[in-house]
Amino acid sequence: MNLRSSVLSALMSGLGLATLLPAAAVAAGAHAHSHAHAQAGHGAHEHGRIALEIALEGQELTIGLEAPLDSLLGFERAPRTEAEKKAAQALLEHLRAGQGLFAPDAAAQCQPVSATVDAPVLQAGGAAKGEHADLDATFVLRCAQPQALTSIDLGGLLDRHRRIARVEAEIVTPAGQFKSVLKRPARVLRWGR
Repeated sequence: MNLRSSVLSALMSGLGLATLLPAAAVAAGAHAHSHAHAQAGHGAHEHGRIALEIALEGQELTIGLEAPLDSLLGFERAPRTEAEKKAAQALLEHLRAGQGLFAPDAAAQCQPVSATVDAPVLQAGGAAKGEHADLDATFVLRCAQPQALTSIDLGGLLDRHRRIARVEAEIVTPAGQFKSVLKRPARVLRWGR
């Protein structure tokens, strides 16, 4: 089970996002297992591709991001050179700030609340397990008019990380569940009926 299936199954069963927190914790532990399968050829660790899990409940918009470090930095190991260390630090600082990465519909009036980033290989003394390393991040925004939300402009993320060629998103909102794929040069992820 991964975070995506936890989010979708909990929302499909009528449970709220508050119920998803324990499911997300379980899914985070399962991520290591599913990533091991991906490395063995059973999954999709694909450079140039990132995955988003987007959930809207009430006024809270949560965006989960999973990306191979190669898609963001150009390498998937602990930084070795001074330039790589600076690039890794800048990436972590930029993501943790959470500003300018995602631009939801202006009419939804969304403001950033929090951002968390998990990239153990980039931490001091970190090392990749196997050949691949990912970065996982969660961004929470509060939207004054959530019913107006039907798209997110990813230009801030794509402009800064030019190695991203494809974004695959699963979206859960009160209006339904959607899948959306964005390929460059497109910048706006849309959903709805």
